[in-house]
Amino acid sequence: MESSMCILILCLSAITPVIRARVVPVPPLLQNYEKPSSNNIFDNSMYGLLQLNNGLARTPPMGWNSWNFFACDISETVIKETADALVATGLADLGYVYLNIDDCWSASERNSQDELVPNPKTFPSGIKALADYVHEKGLKLGIYSDAGRFTCQVLPGSIYHENDDAKLFASWVSLWYMYPIYNILLCLDVGIECMNLIFHGVIQGVDFLKYDNCYNLGINPKERYPPMRDALNATGRTIFYSICEWGVDDPALWAGELGNSWRTTDDINDSWASMTMIADLNDKWAAYAGPGGWNDPDMLEVGNGGMTYQEYRAHFSIWALMKAPLLIGCDVRSMTAETLEIVTNKEVIAVNQDPLGVQGRKVYVSGTDDCLQVWAGPLTGHRIAVVLWNRCSKAATITAAWGALGLESSTSVSVRDLWKHEDVVTDKVASFRARVDAHSCDSAGSEPLLATTKEESTDGGSEGSKNPNPIFSETGDDFWACGASTVDLLGCRLFDGMASLEKILEVNPCSSACKEFSSAN
Repeated sequence: MESSMCILILCLSAITPVIRARVVPVPPLLQNYEKPSSNNIFDNSMYGLLQLNNGLARTPPMGWNSWNFFACDISETVIKETADALVATGLADLGYVYLNIDDCWSASERNSQDELVPNPKTFPSGIKALADYVHEKGLKLGIYSDAGRFTCQVLPGSIYHENDDAKLFASWVSLWYMYPIYNILLCLDVGIECMNLIFHGVIQGVDFLKYDNCYNLGINPKERYPPMRDALNATGRTIFYSICEWGVDDPALWAGELGNSWRTTDDINDSWASMTMIADLNDKWAAYAGPGGWNDPDMLEVGNGGMTYQEYRAHFSIWALMKAPLLIGCDVRSMTAETLEIVTNKEVIAVNQDPLGVQGRKVYVSGTDDCLQVWAGPLTGHRIAVVLWNRCSKAATITAAWGALGLESSTSVSVRDLWKHEDVVTDKVASFRARVDAHSCDSAGSEPLLATTKEESTDGGSEGSKNPNPIFSETGDDFWACGASTVDLLGCRLFDGMASLEKILEVNPCSSACKEFSSAN
């Protein structure tokens, strides 16, 4: 099959409510590719060991950040206009709700009370007024500081000021939020929407803190980052804590108890070389991410002009598969139609926001310098997201063999293209292949293949043979079956033996089909 697509969905037909998926051992990879840390293809055994639990980031955050496009050329006007654009373009409705101000918002010195203050020239109305404006549009406001003496742009940092600065961030709260009884009386004359704003805390202070790593005085990050976590928690407000340590001291190993995300790499720049390198670096830590705490390979560059349309689609697709924060980094006030098409693809966004929360990773490589790649990750609903990624200089055919995805070759699968939004093929077994253009070509290449797989029981409902290498479970138990002691990923009880899956799957009420099957058995 020739194709320029790379994002697809593979779905398997099932005629009974008892469905199970089995996997095979990790396939042999090429010599230069480091295998996952265990024999589980989608190993998540390190996730949740030290997980911060502040109730936030059950899925990766989505929004916008000022740095990639504006750097220090920011102002309250830019932020307000960006808030307007997020709403007007429909981005906010798709989940892009965090509006994050990066470096350069503050004055060059603290005030006489030793407090951070906004730059009076660029933010004359102050951050509180800006927070009110952002929240009134149903968005969330993010702010920036640094776990060092200065920020990266040599403005005041927060080290040794953590408690005061956290209190300041939390203090930028509208009077509507601070005095709810008074506001309820006022809202009697305004209407129910006003009540909703109060009770849901929409009108409030800062919601997100990006905490950088410059001018860090040579202090170990494991000592510098916990004080701000404690200070944020002490405010009584839940603030997303984004640790921007650049991956220097492998934060995936320790930041899970501190923050909701942690940078695994140095800063991205708007180039194919930077984007692909960062994807590879972030891939190493896939087993450590999950709901509540995510690996962060830095913001999106989509729309900033340094890559082609096809490369930007690959960039967005891979970030979605890796469960990376989707923080747009271009000027959303003047996006091209192509940029808007990429960042508003609902089906690709759904891969990123899937509640199972398992980071996709590289599972097979071939070609010169390993430039033909298959990336994959499991989703709820018995699906697997797969990326066929051509990083070569010429078009090539890439094959995703079921064995590389942890499936038996007899598994029957249907394929859906998430960029064309159409089904491609049904009842495919053993593998799927597509002709994928080089990243530099004009046609749509280098996008992910998204697959859903459901293998029906061969005995009409009785337990089949167990595979010694299941995707998640280390006990050897099949976990797709629906019944009294098991779970289906559409929403039934969780199998007790699956400790690793239990940490990442929010248990929802059983589906009606599963209830019927359970009661009948």
